[in-house]
Amino acid sequence: MRRMESFKRIIILQLALVSLAFQTILYGMLWYRLYADTIQVYFWRRGNWLVIIIYSLLLLLFSRMYGGYKIGYLKSGEVFFSQVFATLCVNFFSYFQISLLNGNLIKPTPLFILTAIDIVGIAIWTIGSNWLYRSMFAARELLLVYGERPIADIIEKFETREDKYKISKCMNISEGIDAVYQEAVNRYDAVVIWDIPTEDRNKILKFCFGKEIRVYIMPKITDVIIMGSAQLHLFDTPILLTREYVLTIEQRAIKRMIDLFCAIVLTILTLPIMLVTAVIVKSYDKGPILYKQIRCTQDQKEFQIMKFRSMRVDAEKDGVARLATKNDDRITPIGKFIRKVRIDELPQLFNIIKGEMSFIGPRPERPEIIEQYIEEMPEFLFRTKVKAGLAGYAQVFGKYNTTPYDKLKLDLFYIKNYSVLLDIKLMFLTLKILLQPESTEGVDTTQTTAMKKQEEIRETEIMNKEEKEQ
Repeated sequence: MRRMESFKRIIILQLALVSLAFQTILYGMLWYRLYADTIQVYFWRRGNWLVIIIYSLLLLLFSRMYGGYKIGYLKSGEVFFSQVFATLCVNFFSYFQISLLNGNLIKPTPLFILTAIDIVGIAIWTIGSNWLYRSMFAARELLLVYGERPIADIIEKFETREDKYKISKCMNISEGIDAVYQEAVNRYDAVVIWDIPTEDRNKILKFCFGKEIRVYIMPKITDVIIMGSAQLHLFDTPILLTREYVLTIEQRAIKRMIDLFCAIVLTILTLPIMLVTAVIVKSYDKGPILYKQIRCTQDQKEFQIMKFRSMRVDAEKDGVARLATKNDDRITPIGKFIRKVRIDELPQLFNIIKGEMSFIGPRPERPEIIEQYIEEMPEFLFRTKVKAGLAGYAQVFGKYNTTPYDKLKLDLFYIKNYSVLLDIKLMFLTLKILLQPESTEGVDTTQTTAMKKQEEIRETEIMNKEEKEQ
């Protein structure tokens, strides 16, 4: 198994190098053909090489950050989109780099042509790489060990990647630890531990570690808190420290400066878009331009969040707070567009300038929805330990309808692992998410929040099981 994993990594690395080399060679040809003779770049007579190397390094950086080389890990479409988005970012940067070296703006046509050729090459590379990967490496056979919590949702998620995972058997922990041990060493490539008692989980984890069996663990909230702990040593004893405070005063100051700078710059750049949107929203039904709503930020402090109105004026005439559902008829035609391209969120730049929100942080929830979540899950309050954000970890790696439990774990991971570099990385990742419509997918029509009752999940699980038996 260890040799197979090493071989797999070597194949993925070679595929990534093929893509990187292809795009670097194309850029090098463009540079030498159009710019090398007219733009003198002196670097011990290796200036031309330096320009091409910078392009290659930027492409490597952006592609890795967006997941453009994750063949076998991400779906083919996601790999293609990530690679294309990374290429667009790098070529956009390169246009201004060349213009700066030239002394004035260059014609963008050559870079447009380069980008078009890149996209065609990326498409061919993605199709070929995924075909090669799937023909060489079969899906992993998984043993799912679960407890009382329903497993329909997690099975459905694994089934979306049939090329990578195959849940061959499900075992309830009530069958006994020894039975799990016996089954784990039979013919499975990995074990999935899904919400079982901590004592049993630790025993299975140690057993699998000793037998060199891969384990996928669905972390509990305490696990996420521990993941962000500081590592200390008391003489010869290792200690994990979880602090009572979240961000240091230096981190808060730097975060605030970044928020102000980015918010002011983006407000200036997007002001024409906001003005046009305001006119269109007002002209459609003569209703208010902005939609203001009470949300909670750090320490549950309430503030009025601002958005361009995307729903009818009487969207919540019954007084019930609810999230947008799939194909929600309360959303106006104009609203569908501005929500899809995220223009409706632009007024929140003023919330950031006022200090009520940050660029990156847990999305602010309505007080009444927070109360509903806390009734089911008291730990949901942990999300309010930092200032609410325009975008966050849960938005980058989750969706609009991600369950509160999963959203909490994602946001806690951000809170406990905070750094300025993580904020910057999430800002760049948010640019990619803005162009993915599935991230705004609404909740089911039977829900008012993203919380699904356990009884409803169990009923769905039983129905699915009966359908399969039939």
